[in-house]
Amino acid sequence: MSTTADAHTSAHAPSARTAPAKEDVRLDRITGRRQVLRTRHSARLTQLMEEREDLRGVHALADFVDDSVRWGA
Repeated sequence: MSTTADAHTSAHAPSARTAPAKEDVRLDRITGRRQVLRTRHSARLTQLMEEREDLRGVHALADFVDDSVRWGA
């Protein structure tokens, strides 16, 4: 014998199981996009620092990223 509560719960169970999968896909997409932007930013910063050596010492984080990329190459 099925109650109204059982029918209600089972009716929503499949969508509850797919919601985390959709969230995982969304988070994976965000993580991938963030990595692409981080790589692009580092590459462009390094290019700028090569073109404009007068910028060395202006911003500590820019110097750090530039040095990190050079040491990692």
